[in-house]
Amino acid sequence: MASAVRRALWRAVVRSLGGRRVVGRVPEGPCVVVANHRSHADTAVLLATLPTRGRPRVAAAADHWFARRRRRFFCRWLVGGFPVRRTGGGREDLLRAREFLARGGMVIVFPEGGRGTGAELARFRSGAFELARLAGVPVVPVALTGTARVLAKHGRRCHRAPVRVEFGAPQWSARPEAVRARIGEMLRHGGPPVGD
Repeated sequence: MASAVRRALWRAVVRSLGGRRVVGRVPEGPCVVVANHRSHADTAVLLATLPTRGRPRVAAAADHWFARRRRRFFCRWLVGGFPVRRTGGGREDLLRAREFLARGGMVIVFPEGGRGTGAELARFRSGAFELARLAGVPVVPVALTGTARVLAKHGRRCHRAPVRVEFGAPQWSARPEAVRARIGEMLRHGGPPVGD
């Protein structure tokens, strides 16, 4: 129920901000969704796109999203976030999601560890890939474009701009470098984003 409400909410928000174009096959079963990260809008776009039966949960930076009561409430209830430490212990935090994946869930991870600003992807951390391997689920690479125009890294206001969400093929026993390269390739070769 909560994931259906979240999806409806974020679909309405994304539509009002310029819409989205989805390319590739949206995953159906349990998986770890791994995406590039340029904006807080990335999470909204993914939640608007992924199926509700996967009850998507988002790995969120504990030091930012769980440090204050209002942010913690927003993160837990409006995006289905769970805390992951960025300064030690994050691997253990992520691996707790194995049981959720075993029950058919989907976990969204931004393996760069924070929002980037340049054209190049930062090094991918390995926790999401270890989680997928131990849970026996694939990693699904996703390239997001246009979200930084909707909400810039340090921006406080949203702007209308279409976004593009491209799903790559699920990868079993995926390695961080290979998935980073695949997302980089999708970002370079994807066309300009257009609305729905």
